[in-house]
Amino acid sequence: MYFVIVYATMRNLSKGEALVEAAGRTLGRTLEIKQLDVCDENSIKECVDSLPERRVDILISNAGMGMIGPIECQSIDEMKTVMDTNFFGLVRLLKEVLPDMKRRKKGHIVVISSVMGIQGILFNDVYAASKFAVEGFCESLAVQALRFNLNISLIEPGPVITEFERKVYEEGLKTDLSKADKVTADMFTNIYLKNYKQIFETLGQSSEDVAEHTHKIITMDNPPFRHQTNTLYTPMTTLKYADPNGDLPIDTFYKMVFEHDKVFNASLNFLKLLRWRSRKSFTMEKDKSN
Repeated sequence: MYFVIVYATMRNLSKGEALVEAAGRTLGRTLEIKQLDVCDENSIKECVDSLPERRVDILISNAGMGMIGPIECQSIDEMKTVMDTNFFGLVRLLKEVLPDMKRRKKGHIVVISSVMGIQGILFNDVYAASKFAVEGFCESLAVQALRFNLNISLIEPGPVITEFERKVYEEGLKTDLSKADKVTADMFTNIYLKNYKQIFETLGQSSEDVAEHTHKIITMDNPPFRHQTNTLYTPMTTLKYADPNGDLPIDTFYKMVFEHDKVFNASLNFLKLLRWRSRKSFTMEKDKSN
């Protein structure tokens, strides 16, 4: 009989109460929780060494941190921390796990990236840069991986409503804008932060929804290299591929934000209505089947 064991890792095990509660009876059977810090090579090695035969069939890399705001108000050290977690954290994991996968010629590397890995968003400069780095790294590595019969998949969610996003927003509210000019500070406060919650309420997915997409990818015989989880966001990323010069998405976003803000808000309300209707329909269908 074939058993699947999931090793869930956390940087700080003392914050694992919610995970332990959610795990229920699976804890200690098909689920084990281990300490791992993607910014610490020794931590990664100790975790992998603790696994039977150091075997990892599917690696899901989802450690990350966000940062929003004008770059004038962010220190280089803060930027380095984001890059160290989001990009070099993945690199450290693969340096430890990839050689064994190559030796066995079997394995699937699943990286939780972002639509911001293919399209930059206002005031997410450094976060987008870290995800662009992830995308380029994986795209390069994927060619080599094929030689060893390995799969690499990038999961690209749009906005996801989680504690992660709430913390990013709250940190954004605390931003010291004294180093930014008046126009930039006003843009961040009265345009970006003002619309932040509405955008997430309209376009945002739940973490459970993204998890379902991820499960689908890891159970496929021929998983895709890239997979976007949010069809409402897809038209925005498609703009980038529609214009090789790259001007179309930038001009479109500029006009949406600064010239057609009423149209932008109306579009968000329309999308919210569509999402509400689809959820209502789904709920009714479920009720009928019961």
